[in-house]
Formats: sequence, structure tokens, C-alpha cells
Amino acid sequence: MAALGSIYIDHTVIVYDTDNNHLITTVVTKHDKVEQRIQVSRMPKGLKNNDDCKLLILSSPTPCEYLGKVRKVGGIFTFAMFQGQEKEKRGATRYNITASAQIDALVIDGTPHTLQTQVNVNLINISTSGVRFRAPYYSFEVGDIFLMHMVISNNKKKITTKVVNYADNKQASSDYGCRFLEVE
Repeated sequence: MAALGSIYIDHTVIVYDTDNNHLITTVVTKHDKVEQRIQVSRMPKGLKNNDDCKLLILSSPTPCEYLGKVRKVGGIFTFAMFQGQEKEKRGATRYNITASAQIDALVIDGTPHTLQTQVNVNLINISTSGVRFRAPYYSFEVGDIFLMHMVISNNKKKITTKVVNYADNKQASSDYGCRFLEVE
């Protein structure tokens, strides 16, 4: 988990309730580092003052995760950010997400090589350390590094990831677990 030293303005933030249900994906419009609060372009429906939530901010070079609490100050709703999120044994809590992405280059010896045909994938879940997605059967192997473009609520992110595991669905697709190397 990154320190609050980063400025999160214009970063995508994915908001979840305390049961890890996706509430909204939005953009940070203001970040007060002193008060440790962010204001976002859209608030999730149904959240009210003092409600708890979880925030996953798609910052660079890797995403940051915070416990959040809805605060209403002067008629404006913000999220207070706290560190100390309880982790799963795997190291980073997974959050379900429904979004698509495109993989358009493999990275070999540090050099991106554009694919003749981009690979369209469906995101399954995301965490501060990586992402899991579904792609056509046996598209990648463990150790492959590639450039992925994700679009979450009209916010585009260019991500360099490395495949760390995969699960064969015995169908026309496989699920790939990837570690974030860089988020732009």
C-alpha cells in the first residue's frame, strides 16, 4: 500500500462496499493530502455520511488500496482515506470488476513488439498487485510480459503486466492472473 504522498487528481478510483461489491468507478477531482480526503466526479448511490467502503485507486506505478469513510463537509461528499486494509492471505484483496481490455504488444527483452491482432480480454478481478482476466484459450504463458489497455468508466490506463498463473477453463478461454509491473 502506497503512502499518502501521491497526488491522485485525475486518477481512476474504484469504490467497493465492505462486502467487496463494486459500487462505482469514477475519477478523483480533488485530493487533500493534509486531511487525507478525496473528492470524486460521481458518488455511488446509496452511500451516506459515515458509511464505510473500500477504495482502489489506479495510481502509477501500481494501484493503491485504502479503507474509506464517506464524509459530508459543507454539503460536499468526500472519502476519508485510511491505511491498514485487512489483506487476504494472498497479499492483496481481490475486487470483482466487469470491464474489458486489449493487449496489443508483448514485451521481449524489455522491448514492446506490437501484435498483428490485438487480444481482447474480459477483466474478472483487480487488486493492488495485479489483475485476472479471461482471454481466448492458451493466449499466453506464465512469464509473458505484455502491454494492456484497460478502459474503466471511460478512463483509459496503459498497464504493463506479467502472467504469473493461468487456469484452463476446458472451453474456448483461459483465466490469467497477472502482476502489475507499471501503470500509466
